[in-house]
Formats: sequence, C-alpha cells, structure tokens
Amino acid sequence: MERLQKLLSAAGIASRRAAEELIRQGRVSLNGQTVTELGTKADLAHDEVRVDGRRVKAVARHRYLLVNKPKGYVTTLSDPQKRRTVLELIGNVRDYVYPVGRLDFDSEGLLLMTNDGDLAAALTHPRHQVERVYKVRVAGVPGQRALDRLARGIVLDGRRTAPAEVRLVHGDRDTSAKSAVLLITLREGRNRQVRRMCEAVGHPVEQLTRIRIGPITDGGLKPGQSRDLTADEVRALRKAVGT
Repeated sequence: MERLQKLLSAAGIASRRAAEELIRQGRVSLNGQTVTELGTKADLAHDEVRVDGRRVKAVARHRYLLVNKPKGYVTTLSDPQKRRTVLELIGNVRDYVYPVGRLDFDSEGLLLMTNDGDLAAALTHPRHQVERVYKVRVAGVPGQRALDRLARGIVLDGRRTAPAEVRLVHGDRDTSAKSAVLLITLREGRNRQVRRMCEAVGHPVEQLTRIRIGPITDGGLKPGQSRDLTADEVRALRKAVGT
C-alpha cells in the first residue's frame, strides 16, 4: 500500500506535488469514491484508482526525455488559458510523461520529462541540490557588488535564496553598455527565481535559457526538439541524486 500521491507519481500521472493538487481538487477516486485526503493509501494490484475518470495503471516501462523548450510554451500538461504546452513538442511520444520542474512561459532551454516518479521527486527535492545552469541576458551590466549579492543570495518572500555561482561571461564593465550575459548556477528551484533575483539587483532579465540540468546538457538540441536520454545519462542522473 502506498500513499495516493506517490502511487500517481510512480504511475507517470504527474509529479508528486502535482498529484497532491489533483487529490485536493477532488479529481481522484478510489474504488468509486472521490478522495481528498492526502494520507489515503491504495494498491493498484487490488484497488481501482481513477484521475478525471481515467483508470490509473502501473507503468510498463520508464521513459526519459530531454526537451529544448522554446519561449511561448507552458511546462504543464494542460493550461486553462489555452496556451501551448510542452506536450505539443513531443506529439510522437505515446508514453504518458510529465515535466520535471518548470521553465517559465517566457524562458527556454532544457527540460526533463519522464514517468519515473521516484527519480522526478528526487531531482526536484531541495536536499539533493541538483545543479541547474542558466545563460541569462540582463539589462545593463551588473557591477561586482550586484554579482556578489546574487551569489550570496537574495531575500525573496521573506527567505534568502541559497548561495549561487554567478559569472559574467559577456559584457563590458562599462556600466553604459545596454546588456550583459551571465551564467548562473542554482541548486534550488523557486518560482521564477532567476528573474526575481536579477530584478532585485536592478538588472531585469531579457532572455533566459537553461543549458544544463545536473549532468545533462546538449548544445545540439534545437528549440522545439526532443530526444530520449541515453542509458548513461539516466545513470548519471541517478548518481546525482544518490540512487
């Protein structure tokens, strides 16, 4: 017997956090009865679990995809505003997969999608501190003080962000320059974190691209393209989270 949110994640329905929201919304039923309690347990071998009326089945195989998300797509499986979702980028994939973490609508770059709930949960859990590297074009050129503030952490919503690695890779130190490019490495994933950090030091983001997730990178994958991870890449991800 497993908690429903873990069961739904392992079955490739949604991430554990998203599965909890499905339960709260009353979209999950167990043996014909709507469930809203997060502590409810079930066993797919003996129980009938449905989400939005669709029966949940155990995953026959795990699938791991790397997607290069362009701007203008949301990293959810559906959108009430009818915006394009990342599912449209993998239309030829028949397995039910979901995004691991998020990239903003206006951001682009690498995104993992899978139906391996345990790995997805580990990759997004703060304790594993999986690195995510962003190439960020900002307005103006940050001085050393601004770069140091970004690296030490910025207080967002009353809580300081974890220390980051920040490097100016393109931009004249002349503060009259119109923009600069930074490489920012984070080990946590808070809502619109990079954008809010840069705005806090007076250099709003003009373009944001995620170029690495843990050990995974691919400079040859064009925007809108996707591919399966290799067995070595999956092993490297598991090693990164200690599994």
